[in-house]
Amino acid sequence: MRNVNRGLVSRSKIIEAMEKGKTRVIEISEKAGLTESCVSHHLKLLLKQRVVSSAAVGRGNRWTLTKYGQEKLG
Repeated sequence: MRNVNRGLVSRSKIIEAMEKGKTRVIEISEKAGLTESCVSHHLKLLLKQRVVSSAAVGRGNRWTLTKYGQEKLG
């Protein structure tokens, strides 16, 4: 159960960091106080649930909350 709670806390921090719009993993990592690998892992989980979406920009991706994600979390 401990890992589940930690995962929920991490995803909550990530979502809070994304509220301002499109952002990169490194920016989310800095704002949320999590490692980039942790953020990437949780973003992939949130992507499967359609809470976030990504768009390729240059060599990286920009992540944003989807309308579905905003409705479910708001």
